[in-house]
Amino acid sequence: MKIYLARPITGHAADEVIEYYQITANILRDIGYEVFHAMCAKTYLHGDLDVKAKGYDWFPLSTDHAIVKRDHWMTSQCDVLFVNLLNCKRVSIGTCFEMSWAHHMGKHIVLVMDKQNIHQHAFVLEAADVIYEDYNCALDYLNKLAKNQI
Repeated sequence: MKIYLARPITGHAADEVIEYYQITANILRDIGYEVFHAMCAKTYLHGDLDVKAKGYDWFPLSTDHAIVKRDHWMTSQCDVLFVNLLNCKRVSIGTCFEMSWAHHMGKHIVLVMDKQNIHQHAFVLEAADVIYEDYNCALDYLNKLAKNQI
């Protein structure tokens, strides 16, 4: 089964974002998922202390067009979208787009988000199929889903 990982990137340190994706991807690969995420092949961003929402025209994988097209393609390839919106301080437009694409394509959307999150919005809540407040509980669900134990 294929899974796409989505979480806010803009405004975060690249190393923090890359580490999150590496750790989560490894957990999900061990479960049996084929994992896609927005930071695949983007280790060249190491050291960027504040990832921006646009303007990385100096590398082919990071042009605005390439980011949108590749993330849309990866979303279309997945069976499950795993969205982590825990502890967000500002709205993630990119993550909301990924949820919208996945919802439109009929993908299973698993969302982990705290109750006081800035993304508490009807569109986000209704697009998600399953909502957890705890990251580990969401991973447990994804493990059971991959093993048909639901």
